[in-house]
Amino acid sequence: MQRHWLSLGCRRPGASDAHQGGTTVLTVSARGLDHVSLNRLLAEAAAAGERAVRVTEVLGHRYIGTGLGGELSLTLEGTPGEDLGAFMDGPTVRVLGNAQNAVGNTMNSGLIAIHGSAGDILGHSLRGGRIWVRGDVGYRVGIHTKAQPANGPAIVVGGAAGDFLGEYMAGGVLIVLGLTDQGRQRPVGNWLGTGMHGGTIYVRGSVPEHRLGKGAGREELTDADREELRRHLEPYCWEFCLDPDSLVSDSYTKLVPLTYRPYGRLYVSTVGEC
Repeated sequence: MQRHWLSLGCRRPGASDAHQGGTTVLTVSARGLDHVSLNRLLAEAAAAGERAVRVTEVLGHRYIGTGLGGELSLTLEGTPGEDLGAFMDGPTVRVLGNAQNAVGNTMNSGLIAIHGSAGDILGHSLRGGRIWVRGDVGYRVGIHTKAQPANGPAIVVGGAAGDFLGEYMAGGVLIVLGLTDQGRQRPVGNWLGTGMHGGTIYVRGSVPEHRLGKGAGREELTDADREELRRHLEPYCWEFCLDPDSLVSDSYTKLVPLTYRPYGRLYVSTVGEC
Protein backbone atom coordinates (compact mmCIF):
# COMPACT_ATOMS: atom_id res chain seq x y z
CA MET A 1 0.00 0.00 0.00
CA GLN A 2 1.25 3.46 -0.90
CA ARG A 3 0.15 7.08 -0.62
CA HIS A 4 -0.24 9.33 -3.65
CA TRP A 5 -1.76 12.61 -4.71
CA LEU A 6 -4.98 12.10 -6.68
CA SER A 7 -6.72 14.71 -8.83
CA LEU A 8 -9.80 13.80 -10.85
CA GLY A 9 -11.92 15.40 -13.55
CA CYS A 10 -13.75 18.73 -13.49
CA ARG A 11 -14.70 20.05 -10.07
CA ARG A 12 -16.36 23.27 -9.13
CA PRO A 13 -14.12 25.83 -7.40
CA GLY A 14 -14.20 25.71 -3.61
CA ALA A 15 -15.61 22.18 -3.36
CA SER A 16 -14.53 20.03 -0.44
CA ASP A 17 -12.02 17.19 -0.92
CA ALA A 18 -14.88 14.70 -1.10
CA HIS A 19 -16.04 16.44 -4.28
CA GLN A 20 -12.92 18.24 -5.42
CA GLY A 21 -10.97 15.04 -5.91
CA GLY A 22 -7.57 16.54 -5.00
CA THR A 23 -6.17 14.93 -1.83
CA THR A 24 -3.57 12.44 -0.65
CA VAL A 25 -4.86 8.88 -0.81
CA LEU A 26 -3.92 5.41 0.33
CA THR A 27 -3.37 3.30 -2.82
CA VAL A 28 -4.07 -0.43 -2.85
CA SER A 29 -3.68 -2.95 -5.68
CA ALA A 30 -6.49 -5.50 -6.02
CA ARG A 31 -4.30 -7.83 -8.09
CA GLY A 32 -4.16 -11.24 -6.45
CA LEU A 33 -6.85 -10.40 -3.88
CA ASP A 34 -10.22 -12.14 -3.80
CA HIS A 35 -13.28 -10.04 -3.04
CA VAL A 36 -13.38 -11.10 0.62
CA SER A 37 -9.80 -10.00 1.25
CA LEU A 38 -10.24 -6.72 -0.61
CA ASN A 39 -13.40 -5.78 1.24
CA ARG A 40 -11.87 -6.68 4.58
CA LEU A 41 -8.92 -4.42 3.78
CA LEU A 42 -11.23 -1.52 2.86
CA ALA A 43 -13.29 -1.96 6.02
CA GLU A 44 -10.13 -1.94 8.13
CA ALA A 45 -8.88 1.21 6.38
CA ALA A 46 -12.18 2.98 7.02
CA ALA A 47 -12.17 1.89 10.68
CA ALA A 48 -8.61 3.21 11.04
CA GLY A 49 -9.76 6.66 9.93
CA GLU A 50 -8.58 6.72 6.33
CA ARG A 51 -10.43 9.42 4.40
CA ALA A 52 -9.39 8.54 0.83
CA VAL A 53 -8.50 5.17 -0.70
CA ARG A 54 -7.62 4.35 -4.30
CA VAL A 55 -7.87 0.75 -5.52
CA THR A 56 -6.12 -0.19 -8.75
CA GLU A 57 -6.47 -3.31 -10.95
CA VAL A 58 -10.06 -3.95 -9.93
CA LEU A 59 -11.47 -6.83 -11.98
CA GLY A 60 -14.87 -8.24 -11.06
CA HIS A 61 -14.41 -7.94 -7.29
CA ARG A 62 -17.89 -8.13 -5.76
CA TYR A 63 -19.48 -6.21 -2.89
CA ILE A 64 -16.94 -3.37 -2.84
CA GLY A 65 -18.10 -0.77 -0.34
CA THR A 66 -20.95 -2.90 0.97
CA GLY A 67 -22.13 -1.54 4.30
CA LEU A 68 -19.40 1.11 4.50
CA GLY A 69 -20.31 4.31 6.33
CA GLY A 70 -18.79 7.69 7.05
CA GLU A 71 -17.00 10.16 4.80
CA LEU A 72 -14.58 7.81 3.06
CA SER A 73 -13.72 8.70 -0.56
CA LEU A 74 -13.06 5.55 -2.59
CA THR A 75 -11.68 5.58 -6.14
CA LEU A 76 -11.75 2.33 -8.13
CA GLU A 77 -9.69 1.82 -11.28
CA GLY A 78 -11.01 -1.04 -13.38
CA THR A 79 -14.31 -2.91 -13.39
CA PRO A 80 -15.93 -3.69 -10.02
CA GLY A 81 -18.28 -6.67 -9.80
CA GLU A 82 -21.81 -7.17 -8.52
CA ASP A 83 -23.40 -5.11 -5.73
CA LEU A 84 -20.96 -2.22 -5.65
CA GLY A 85 -21.93 0.03 -2.74
CA ALA A 86 -24.76 -2.19 -1.48
CA PHE A 87 -26.21 -0.87 1.81
CA MET A 88 -23.62 1.91 1.73
CA ASP A 89 -24.27 4.84 4.05
CA GLY A 90 -22.24 7.94 3.32
CA PRO A 91 -19.03 7.32 1.33
CA THR A 92 -18.21 8.70 -2.11
CA VAL A 93 -17.23 6.03 -4.68
CA ARG A 94 -15.80 6.87 -8.09
CA VAL A 95 -15.34 4.18 -10.73
CA LEU A 96 -12.80 5.00 -13.43
CA GLY A 97 -14.19 2.38 -15.77
CA ASN A 98 -17.39 0.34 -16.08
CA ALA A 99 -19.43 -1.40 -13.39
CA GLN A 100 -21.43 -4.61 -13.39
CA ASN A 101 -24.94 -5.30 -12.04
CA ALA A 102 -26.78 -4.10 -8.92
CA VAL A 103 -24.75 -0.96 -8.23
CA GLY A 104 -26.08 0.79 -5.12
CA ASN A 105 -28.38 -2.06 -4.10
CA THR A 106 -30.44 -0.75 -1.14
CA MET A 107 -27.95 2.09 -0.60
CA ASN A 108 -28.87 4.51 2.20
CA SER A 109 -26.75 7.57 1.39
CA GLY A 110 -23.60 8.66 -0.38
CA LEU A 111 -22.51 9.01 -3.99
CA ILE A 112 -21.48 6.49 -6.64
CA ALA A 113 -20.11 8.10 -9.82
CA ILE A 114 -19.32 5.74 -12.70
CA HIS A 115 -17.19 7.22 -15.48
CA GLY A 116 -18.11 4.41 -17.87
CA SER A 117 -21.28 2.32 -18.26
CA ALA A 118 -23.11 0.00 -15.85
CA GLY A 119 -25.20 -3.16 -15.95
CA ASP A 120 -28.69 -4.21 -14.89
CA ILE A 121 -30.76 -3.34 -11.78
CA LEU A 122 -28.62 -0.35 -10.89
CA GLY A 123 -30.13 1.36 -7.84
CA HIS A 124 -32.32 -1.61 -6.88
CA SER A 125 -34.36 -0.56 -3.80
CA LEU A 126 -32.27 2.59 -3.49
CA ARG A 127 -33.20 4.35 -0.23
CA GLY A 128 -31.15 7.52 -0.57
CA GLY A 129 -28.00 9.00 -2.02
CA ARG A 130 -27.04 9.52 -5.65
CA ILE A 131 -25.85 7.28 -8.47
CA TRP A 132 -24.36 8.93 -11.56
CA VAL A 133 -23.40 7.08 -14.75
CA ARG A 134 -21.64 8.82 -17.62
CA GLY A 135 -22.46 6.10 -20.16
CA ASP A 136 -25.27 3.59 -20.71
CA VAL A 137 -27.05 1.30 -18.24
CA GLY A 138 -28.89 -2.01 -18.53
CA TYR A 139 -32.34 -3.24 -17.65
CA ARG A 140 -34.59 -2.52 -14.65
CA VAL A 141 -32.58 0.46 -13.45
CA GLY A 142 -34.19 2.19 -10.46
CA ILE A 143 -36.54 -0.70 -9.70
CA HIS A 144 -38.22 -0.25 -6.30
CA THR A 145 -36.49 3.06 -5.48
CA LYS A 146 -37.86 4.13 -2.13
CA ALA A 147 -39.92 7.12 -1.07
CA GLN A 148 -38.13 9.51 1.29
CA PRO A 149 -39.61 12.76 2.65
CA ALA A 150 -36.34 14.64 2.05
CA ASN A 151 -33.07 13.98 0.20
CA GLY A 152 -34.59 11.01 -1.56
CA PRO A 153 -32.72 8.77 -4.00
CA ALA A 154 -31.57 10.11 -7.37
CA ILE A 155 -30.12 8.37 -10.43
CA VAL A 156 -28.69 10.24 -13.43
CA VAL A 157 -27.82 8.30 -16.59
CA GLY A 158 -25.78 10.08 -19.25
CA GLY A 159 -26.52 7.61 -22.04
CA ALA A 160 -29.31 5.11 -22.65
CA ALA A 161 -31.33 2.90 -20.29
CA GLY A 162 -32.79 -0.52 -21.08
CA ASP A 163 -36.32 -1.85 -20.62
CA PHE A 164 -38.30 -1.47 -17.39
CA LEU A 165 -36.58 1.70 -16.22
CA GLY A 166 -38.21 2.84 -12.97
CA GLU A 167 -40.25 -0.35 -12.53
CA TYR A 168 -42.31 -0.25 -9.30
CA MET A 169 -40.66 3.07 -8.48
CA ALA A 170 -41.94 4.42 -5.14
CA GLY A 171 -39.97 7.67 -4.87
CA GLY A 172 -36.94 9.66 -5.89
CA VAL A 173 -35.81 10.96 -9.25
CA LEU A 174 -34.54 9.21 -12.39
CA ILE A 175 -32.97 11.30 -15.16
CA VAL A 176 -31.87 9.95 -18.56
CA LEU A 177 -29.90 12.32 -20.81
CA GLY A 178 -29.26 10.23 -23.92
CA LEU A 179 -25.81 11.69 -24.60
CA THR A 180 -24.13 8.55 -26.00
CA ASP A 181 -24.54 7.11 -29.50
CA GLN A 182 -26.99 4.54 -28.18
CA GLY A 183 -28.77 7.19 -26.13
CA ARG A 184 -29.28 9.44 -29.13
CA GLN A 185 -30.87 6.57 -31.04
CA ARG A 186 -33.11 5.38 -28.19
CA PRO A 187 -32.60 6.88 -24.71
CA VAL A 188 -35.03 4.48 -23.00
CA GLY A 189 -36.40 1.03 -23.72
CA ASN A 190 -39.91 -0.35 -23.41
CA TRP A 191 -42.21 -0.64 -20.37
CA LEU A 192 -40.89 2.62 -18.95
CA GLY A 193 -42.21 3.27 -15.44
CA THR A 194 -44.21 0.04 -15.26
CA GLY A 195 -46.03 -0.09 -11.93
CA MET A 196 -44.51 3.16 -10.67
CA HIS A 197 -46.43 4.58 -7.70
CA GLY A 198 -44.13 7.43 -6.65
CA GLY A 199 -41.24 9.57 -7.78
CA THR A 200 -40.51 11.24 -11.11
CA ILE A 201 -38.75 10.19 -14.31
CA TYR A 202 -37.22 12.80 -16.64
CA VAL A 203 -36.07 11.74 -20.11
CA ARG A 204 -34.30 14.31 -22.26
CA GLY A 205 -36.19 14.60 -25.55
CA SER A 206 -39.40 12.86 -26.58
CA VAL A 207 -40.59 9.36 -25.66
CA PRO A 208 -43.04 7.47 -27.90
CA GLU A 209 -46.27 6.50 -26.20
CA HIS A 210 -45.76 2.79 -26.87
CA ARG A 211 -42.66 2.76 -24.64
CA LEU A 212 -44.63 3.72 -21.51
CA GLY A 213 -45.56 0.97 -19.07
CA LYS A 214 -48.80 0.60 -17.17
CA GLY A 215 -48.96 3.11 -14.34
CA ALA A 216 -46.85 5.87 -15.92
CA GLY A 217 -48.36 9.11 -17.20
CA ARG A 218 -47.03 12.32 -18.74
CA GLU A 219 -46.99 15.78 -17.21
CA GLU A 220 -45.80 19.14 -18.51
CA LEU A 221 -42.57 20.46 -17.05
CA THR A 222 -42.92 23.33 -14.58
CA ASP A 223 -40.44 25.89 -13.24
CA ALA A 224 -40.11 23.68 -10.18
CA ASP A 225 -39.09 20.79 -12.43
CA ARG A 226 -36.38 22.94 -14.03
CA GLU A 227 -35.03 23.72 -10.57
CA GLU A 228 -35.12 20.02 -9.68
CA LEU A 229 -33.21 19.18 -12.86
CA ARG A 230 -30.61 21.86 -12.12
CA ARG A 231 -30.17 20.60 -8.56
CA HIS A 232 -29.21 17.17 -9.88
CA LEU A 233 -27.49 18.05 -13.15
CA GLU A 234 -25.11 20.74 -11.93
CA PRO A 235 -23.05 18.43 -9.69
CA TYR A 236 -23.36 15.63 -12.26
CA CYS A 237 -21.90 17.91 -14.94
CA TRP A 238 -19.08 19.05 -12.62
CA GLU A 239 -18.13 15.42 -12.24
CA PHE A 240 -18.10 14.60 -15.95
CA CYS A 241 -17.02 17.93 -17.49
CA LEU A 242 -20.36 18.74 -19.13
CA ASP A 243 -22.31 21.97 -19.55
CA PRO A 244 -25.24 22.02 -17.09
CA ASP A 245 -26.97 25.07 -18.56
CA SER A 246 -27.57 23.51 -21.97
CA LEU A 247 -28.85 20.29 -20.42
CA VAL A 248 -31.17 21.96 -17.92
CA SER A 249 -32.73 24.19 -20.59
CA ASP A 250 -33.36 21.35 -23.05
CA SER A 251 -36.73 19.65 -23.59
CA TYR A 252 -37.71 16.69 -21.38
CA THR A 253 -40.45 14.12 -21.09
CA LYS A 254 -41.72 14.02 -17.52
CA LEU A 255 -43.35 10.84 -16.23
CA VAL A 256 -45.27 10.48 -12.97
CA PRO A 257 -47.47 7.76 -11.47
CA LEU A 258 -51.09 7.63 -12.60
CA THR A 259 -52.07 6.00 -9.32
CA TYR A 260 -50.47 5.09 -6.01
CA ARG A 261 -51.82 1.51 -6.19
CA PRO A 262 -51.41 0.39 -9.81
CA TYR A 263 -51.84 -3.30 -9.02
CA GLY A 264 -53.94 -3.13 -5.87
CA ARG A 265 -56.78 -5.24 -7.29
CA LEU A 266 -54.41 -8.07 -8.15
CA TYR A 267 -53.62 -8.73 -4.49
CA VAL A 268 -56.55 -7.43 -2.42
CA SER A 269 -60.25 -7.91 -3.13
CA THR A 270 -62.56 -4.97 -2.61
CA VAL A 271 -65.39 -5.22 -0.10
CA GLY A 272 -68.27 -7.28 -1.46
CA GLU A 273 -66.24 -9.11 -4.12
CA CYS A 274 -66.01 -12.90 -4.17
